[in-house]
Amino acid sequence: MLNIAIDGPAGAGKSTVAGRVAEHLGIIHLDTGAMYRAVGLWALRAGIAPSDERSIALRVAEAEVDVRYVRGAQRVYLNGRCVDRYLRTDRVSAAASAVSALPCVRERMTEMQRAIASRRALVMDGRDIGTVVLPDTPNKFYITATAEERARRRTLQLLEKGEKDVDEAEVLRAINERDHADMTRPVAPLRIAPDATVIDTTHLTIDEAVAAVLERLVL
Repeated sequence: MLNIAIDGPAGAGKSTVAGRVAEHLGIIHLDTGAMYRAVGLWALRAGIAPSDERSIALRVAEAEVDVRYVRGAQRVYLNGRCVDRYLRTDRVSAAASAVSALPCVRERMTEMQRAIASRRALVMDGRDIGTVVLPDTPNKFYITATAEERARRRTLQLLEKGEKDVDEAEVLRAINERDHADMTRPVAPLRIAPDATVIDTTHLTIDEAVAAVLERLVL
């Protein structure tokens, strides 16, 4: 079974690259970050602090996360409703980072992700795919970029969405905080798998990054 693991920090382009690689190969793309975002969204809606491990552990069964594929595109459902349009806000991003540090949440999501990977060829991206979820795949990649470049990209995205008064310095601060949280959390921290191929996209186009992954695949 062809399973491709792509890890990396927020804003490096890993989800976009993963989607393009999957499209090129004719396999699915599983965006695991979206699954954690759904749990973060659930916590916010339930009025639970995303870092409240005891409350999350007691009630996480209420968060029914489902991944479906509609015309080849991933759709994330929370308790039966598609929540894709709510998952990319900064508030949900922060909540996702908090809940993803909780063992009860990681165990549940990892189990689901491995089950999907055992049934079909896919490209999976996240922060612990090569190190925890799919450690045995020979196709591990770590996609990164400087924090400054990631902040620049995020600022442009926000401006293109029509948001005003976007402060790039504030965006950079948030990215550095997210990186620190992801890299220092006690459970499944963001790190480079020993046998992963590192691809720095700071000065690469998406097409160049996709080509770099494809030319290094073990088929």
